[in-house]
Amino acid sequence: MPIAERTAETIWTGALASGRGAITGRSGALDALPVTWAARTEQPGGHTSPEELAAAAHSSCFSMALALRLGEHKLRPDRLAVEATVTLDAVDGIPTIVSSALQVRGVVPGVDDAGFRSIVDEAAELCPVSRLFAGAKITVDAALETA
Repeated sequence: MPIAERTAETIWTGALASGRGAITGRSGALDALPVTWAARTEQPGGHTSPEELAAAAHSSCFSMALALRLGEHKLRPDRLAVEATVTLDAVDGIPTIVSSALQVRGVVPGVDDAGFRSIVDEAAELCPVSRLFAGAKITVDAALETA
């Protein structure tokens, strides 16, 4: 039995370039998020894209994995900020998600920079979304901050 299953649906109307869609999640947290090809490849204009949603998934997943690993080291973060930038590029002429760059900043009492980076590396191995992106290049820039 799986740990969790979540479902989202996109209703799309029209051709790719001029059409539009709306993404709704069964949880109620995603309610008719507008999505367009232009938001994906040009300016978002208040619309989302699969890459933005993938970045949201990666940043939230990584922050949870890091909080877990910090707790296992008897550390409690005051603040973790995880930003993910997901890149769509052409590979052999086919649009492909090629990378996710994570920027991790943390305020964590009781750990030095080297210890923090080591725990960040542990979180990188744990994060399920990182493993989903296994074929993509994933980079992590981590730094400990002062409160």
